[in-house]
Amino acid sequence: MALMDFIRKQFIDIIQWTEDSDGTLAWRFPMADMEIQNGAQLVVRESQMALFVNEGKAADVFGPGTHKLSTQTLPVLTYLKNWDKLFESPFKSDVYFFSTRQQVDQKWGTPQPITIRDKDFGAVRLRAFGNYSFRVAEPKLFHTEISGTRERYEVGDLDGQLRGLVLQNISNAIAASCIPFLDLAANQLMFAQALSTQLSPEFAKLGLKLEGMTVQNVSLPEELQKVLDQKIGMGMVGNDMAKFMQYQTAQAIPKFAEGGGGGGSGSPRPSAWNEA
Repeated sequence: MALMDFIRKQFIDIIQWTEDSDGTLAWRFPMADMEIQNGAQLVVRESQMALFVNEGKAADVFGPGTHKLSTQTLPVLTYLKNWDKLFESPFKSDVYFFSTRQQVDQKWGTPQPITIRDKDFGAVRLRAFGNYSFRVAEPKLFHTEISGTRERYEVGDLDGQLRGLVLQNISNAIAASCIPFLDLAANQLMFAQALSTQLSPEFAKLGLKLEGMTVQNVSLPEELQKVLDQKIGMGMVGNDMAKFMQYQTAQAIPKFAEGGGGGGSGSPRPSAWNEA
């Protein structure tokens, strides 16, 4: 091997990341024992950001574009390494790329019923599921709090933590919304908005931005579901009590016929809401 070929292999002139698969949030450029040539090009594509890390300390962040690396474009790294402004020698640094694309259709759900507290019904057990989308918004924070020095960090590595974050904030979201629970249960869009409002700051603490949240299904205890059905029935007749009584009577006639007239169709006991 010629001497010049050997020397060229020791210095990096172009630093870039071509994403070869979906679902990668962070990727470390393979430096091995090589050094970065002063004046080298850093290529950051759309939907990417890059972070320089010096001896474990997060330094300069770059957005999309082609950047010439020098003391002028690396002010934080220059400070950390105590470089002179005229420094032009090759240098070592870890470089991490982050995908800022939306990570869509991430699932969340309650494996077991969870208990929430409502001012009207006390303790209520419910199950719910839906999906959400997010993206990396603050690479420094995400690197410090989540991905660290790993060579590659995938969406799947974060899935369990984000699902847990959603579940532990459901009760807080309902309480903070100040919206009656039955209204939230009847309106999945309103429920999703309450969850998003509660969760956005929690995602931000990890360097993430919550882009979307949906609630696809809410399962309630049987007795509470009957109350919700009655509330929906009231809405169908425009909250007119006379019409609602007609609606209830019409609903009760088949049950009365089935029971031989002895069962009736009284309203559920309030205490039954908490027994489910």
